[in-house]
Amino acid sequence: MYKKLFSVTVFSLCIHSAHVLADITVGISLSLTGPAASAAASQKNTLALLPAKIANIPVNYIVLDDATDTTTAVTNARKFVTEGKVDVIIGSTATPGSLAISSIAAEAKTPQIALAPFDVPAEKETWSFKTPPSFPLVAKVVIDDMARRKVKTIAFLGFSDALGEVWLNAIRAAAESKNIKLLAIERYGRTDNSVLAQVLKIISVNPDAVVVGATSAAAALPQLTLKEKGFKGLIYHTHATATPEFIKMAGSKAEGALMPVVLPVVAEQLPDSHPSKAAALDFVKAYEGKYGPKTRTNFASHLWDAMLLLETAIPVALDKAKPGTEEFRSALRNAIENTKGKAVTNGVVTMSAKDHYGYDERALALVEVRKGEFVLFK
Repeated sequence: MYKKLFSVTVFSLCIHSAHVLADITVGISLSLTGPAASAAASQKNTLALLPAKIANIPVNYIVLDDATDTTTAVTNARKFVTEGKVDVIIGSTATPGSLAISSIAAEAKTPQIALAPFDVPAEKETWSFKTPPSFPLVAKVVIDDMARRKVKTIAFLGFSDALGEVWLNAIRAAAESKNIKLLAIERYGRTDNSVLAQVLKIISVNPDAVVVGATSAAAALPQLTLKEKGFKGLIYHTHATATPEFIKMAGSKAEGALMPVVLPVVAEQLPDSHPSKAAALDFVKAYEGKYGPKTRTNFASHLWDAMLLLETAIPVALDKAKPGTEEFRSALRNAIENTKGKAVTNGVVTMSAKDHYGYDERALALVEVRKGEFVLFK
């Protein structure tokens, strides 16, 4: 899909001087350091795969590190709109940062494409769109599988931040719809090095399954501790856990872990009839062609899909106004919101004023870890 490759410099200063280099300016805030850095590493890799031109117009990328800190994410967003004069903001890597940026996007009337899911009332996200599937959609896949397996009781162990909260809320609502009882709720920090106390409390109530609300390498700690302490039930994770870092950190204890995954993780295993298989394989070919086998991640695909959305929306906006203007930003927002039937790597996107995710259940698959691989349930 992206035929022209180029290198991207990560900026911390001198945004003004960068702006004159391109007609379309994209601000990207990634968590290159801090607790979400393992997730952002593949997004940093993806920068080299982004298109140098869209609709034959040069694109300038301003990339800032938000250090997995919401205050820094807000600072970055303000720099983008006040100094960089960006046409669109992409980011952040993690849910708290993406949520924080959304308020600046609304204030500045600059479209945001978030790389992590978050939930706010529709009237508060007029300017924000997301490339990962929504938490309620992901939770439905998890709970539907539990219902098939006759799971009656669950416990939750997740991050003590915005991601942990929205995942808990989604799991709780989906579980209630299937009469599955939530017995215990435990939390931990992204940088904690032990969850022993939380795991012992969970084991004491003897749930049929545990739902882990974490991401990437940080999700390995609950997986390891539950296994080491003899938990025999099912262990489910979020779609943000399906990364090489999780497999590496959890090792043999990852075996049997269950999780919904975005489509690029299992691109080759998808049926040929799936509308997103070609897009997912294009991403895998480009990413692993540059960085090697088994290096793909869902986080990288979210940034790739942000550019697929822009490649569709920017030509429409260019018919209305010139980049660098308020009119162009408004036209770009409208064009993204009117995306219909766009097959990206993570599913088929049909946006609306009430849905800035745009996915249906075709966006997800359920996998089990077997011999260090994510194996799709047929």
